[in-house]
Amino acid sequence: MILKPWDELPDDLRIDQVRPYYEALKKKQSSLICKRIFDIVASAFLLVTLSPVFLLIALAIKIDSPGPVFYRQERVTQYGKHFRIFKFRSMVTNADQIGSQVTVSGDSRITNVGHIIRDFRLDELCQLIDIFRGTMTFVGTRPEVPKYVAAYTPEMMATLLVPAGVTSEASIAYKDEAQLLDAAEDVDKVYIEQVLPEKMKYNLDALMNFSFLGDLSIMVRTVFAVIK
Repeated sequence: MILKPWDELPDDLRIDQVRPYYEALKKKQSSLICKRIFDIVASAFLLVTLSPVFLLIALAIKIDSPGPVFYRQERVTQYGKHFRIFKFRSMVTNADQIGSQVTVSGDSRITNVGHIIRDFRLDELCQLIDIFRGTMTFVGTRPEVPKYVAAYTPEMMATLLVPAGVTSEASIAYKDEAQLLDAAEDVDKVYIEQVLPEKMKYNLDALMNFSFLGDLSIMVRTVFAVIK
């Protein structure tokens, strides 16, 4: 995971508000390389080891409701590139057309199996595929849909210097995000104007103070947060 030269960054990243974060990451190239090596080795090992779990989840999803096993929504990752994320489907097949792009607790679109796999973050387990192929990393800013990325401030664009992540400090702090949005009349508006800016404070701080060992610590704390 090597940063592009500043002059080769997309125009919307080559701005003054992003520069301090770029310079901070530039000084930690060796840690970024270790991060990518770890991503490849760990994701490959876990994909093989957890393949029986993948199969059980896939069978449960197919038995529970009609539709595909995977949910492939368009998200945004490093340098503003769009990709289709892997998630085990936890909602009805037309969920995008009948509600917001963020989920609240008690969401009627969530299937029976979906409630279980979401509670234990198992719907995100197949993102190991994204990590292995490099569109995501274990620790980093959660990948947003283009609609929400369009609402980023210039400073928030700095989070696109590195691949999107499965977990982060913000993910731990906002693990009950769905409950926070329950009372909102306009979920998208509340998410963009209130929740997203608060999460980005964590994400931007993590960029400025990035370390490979810090990433490992967040991964461990994520496991305990899910168990709790």
